[in-house]
Amino acid sequence: MRVLVEERRHDMPIIDGKAVAKEVRREVARKVQELAEQGLSPRLSVVLVGDDPASAVYVRNKERACKKVGIREETIRMAADVSEDEILGVVEALNEDSDCDGILVQLPLPSHVDPSKVVQAISPEKDVDGFHPENLGRLFAGLGGLVPCTPAGIMRLLREYGVDVEGKRAVVVGRSLIVGRPLAVLLMHSNATVTICHSRTRELGEEVSRADVVVAAVGRPRFVRGEWIKPGAVVVDVGVNRMEDGSLCGDVNFEAAAERAGLITPVPGGVGPMTIAMLLENTVRAACLRRGLRPPFEEAH
Repeated sequence: MRVLVEERRHDMPIIDGKAVAKEVRREVARKVQELAEQGLSPRLSVVLVGDDPASAVYVRNKERACKKVGIREETIRMAADVSEDEILGVVEALNEDSDCDGILVQLPLPSHVDPSKVVQAISPEKDVDGFHPENLGRLFAGLGGLVPCTPAGIMRLLREYGVDVEGKRAVVVGRSLIVGRPLAVLLMHSNATVTICHSRTRELGEEVSRADVVVAAVGRPRFVRGEWIKPGAVVVDVGVNRMEDGSLCGDVNFEAAAERAGLITPVPGGVGPMTIAMLLENTVRAACLRRGLRPPFEEAH
């Protein structure tokens, strides 16, 4: 895969997340088949609360992806007005279910539910999103385990495209626990010099202009300007913003940035496909770790 990707680099600066995600799914499918020969069939349980259209699409995509690679998947749908205690009860039942390997509670949750309380209720060994404080702590300490899917996917993209971040300056625009902060740690584990910025960073353009690798995960359409990009820099756009005309755009002004970047992820088709691919990988990893088997796949860090 890495060789094929290298060939495409010389034709255009686009990082093809769909192609890399397809390879990850192939790897997962092969491992699922190996486990099936040992009598083990990984299972992912997804809890979907309410009728948010975007969440429904994400869950359908996850269902399809699981089916393609042979992972058993169940979606537990709950009404938007369900109580927090009822959600926690479902999570606890899944924690106790020995046949369940991974638990994912689709975010966002209704406003009357505390998402941090729900995330912390998930057993760390089944937390395939990698959001539980114990898993985040293991990530920060470099102890391995279940890593948040989007940051892990970004690191895989960089590896596939031959981007060695060691000694490089990396700027992460965004400080969420879902993407920004865990990604910064993964980059540091790979010996990058990392700066975390956000919407209130002073002289943000100057910070970005010094970076060899720029990751935009701030949730604002075209927030990172093309003229900020250092010529030849690698630009990873995590944002997915729905515009008034129905189109999607990222957190980077793509057209202007692509003229300066050495490599850049498009929206859609860049980071997005990798998030679901790494979820599949985490589910298989969790199934193995729970049973004392050697964890498959290369560590994100």
